[in-house]
Amino acid sequence: MRVELPFGREMLPVEVPDNATVLLPSAVRPLADQTGAVVDALRRPLAGSSLRERVRAGQRVAIVISDITRPVPNQLLLEPVLAELAAAGVADSDITIVNGTGLHRGNSEAELAEMLGLDIPQRYAIVQHDARDRSTLVEVGRSKGVPVELCRAYVDTDVRIVVGFVEPHLFAGYSGGPKGVMPGVAGAGIVISNHGAPNLAHPKATWCVMDGNPVVQEIRAVVDLLPPDFLLNVTLDSQRRLSGVFAGDMYPAHEAAIEQAARQYQAPVSHPYDIVVVTNMGYPPDTTLYQSVKGMSVAAQGVREGGAILLVAGCEEGIGSRDYEEGLLAAESPAALLDRILHTEQPRHDQWQIQCQAMVQTKARVLLHSKLTPRQTRAAHLEYAADASQALLELVKDARERGNEGSVLVMPYGQLTVPVIH
Repeated sequence: MRVELPFGREMLPVEVPDNATVLLPSAVRPLADQTGAVVDALRRPLAGSSLRERVRAGQRVAIVISDITRPVPNQLLLEPVLAELAAAGVADSDITIVNGTGLHRGNSEAELAEMLGLDIPQRYAIVQHDARDRSTLVEVGRSKGVPVELCRAYVDTDVRIVVGFVEPHLFAGYSGGPKGVMPGVAGAGIVISNHGAPNLAHPKATWCVMDGNPVVQEIRAVVDLLPPDFLLNVTLDSQRRLSGVFAGDMYPAHEAAIEQAARQYQAPVSHPYDIVVVTNMGYPPDTTLYQSVKGMSVAAQGVREGGAILLVAGCEEGIGSRDYEEGLLAAESPAALLDRILHTEQPRHDQWQIQCQAMVQTKARVLLHSKLTPRQTRAAHLEYAADASQALLELVKDARERGNEGSVLVMPYGQLTVPVIH
């Protein structure tokens, strides 16, 4: 049978066995009135007073959003927020939108227009967080001896609002909530420390696990030094329509969003599979290999030991940052990379994604069908798949020749379907 897989800005048809299991997010009905649901959440939040009651004329307001790598409907969410602020008497000139890039690059004017529409970038000041420019950061405390620096535009204001969405995360359990601040607007030092090898090697630093997760525990400790005054988080369906809106005080709103995300995105399966075909949900999450490691990591939750993963990801912007590329070239194999990372005391930028990839590859082969060249693919320690359908056919044949069933799990929406083996 043919399955359509998100691939960059297109859909890629892939032939899969008729008996393949296709794992989809739980069926949820998108909210009928999406804008109305956002307005209602701002006015009647889950915890605490309404947004309008938390601000007053003359106050400076910072609104943190997610960058282009996250499929957040920023314009849909921001327009009601800005309207509520205006109704409370807050002037446009007193509002700053902070693009929470974490350690990612800033976004171009065209990307900001794609994220926010044409009007918002013209009416409001926009600050692109730069985690490495210490002149734009303010130290607000320390965590495990490491200075906690946050974006000045977030710190030097009267009211802080964080906007984002909640989905499963490969080592922080779930996105959203405090992650909008850390790593969203945090300095490079604390982010690199938090994403260090010991934290990521912890068994609870994984998909959908919050309790006992050391990455989560430190994120919360960091954000508690200067928490947001109001949180607006949403969950999305596979078509990126709102399935839930959660607003108010940070932790109650985030916990409610996680409950909805768990219902939508955790997918029970009866057994691990020989082969898992997975995407990174298409554009924008699959613009680089760096981001697409999430796809291979979630596939690893459903593949058997010694099995194979076929990742279908556009990677139209290439492998990722120079640090990530150089890190991949630092050893001759995934096992050697993992050993190097685990025995290096000083963490390096982007090594966490290399660690996550290498941990997957200790369990299964990983093939990649993307816009990367064969040379780039192999340099990243992955097997090149020129044709996804043919690659899958060969994987099934190989599995059967080795005495296995050749079972296939297909995950068209990547981390919106986290396999949970029962």
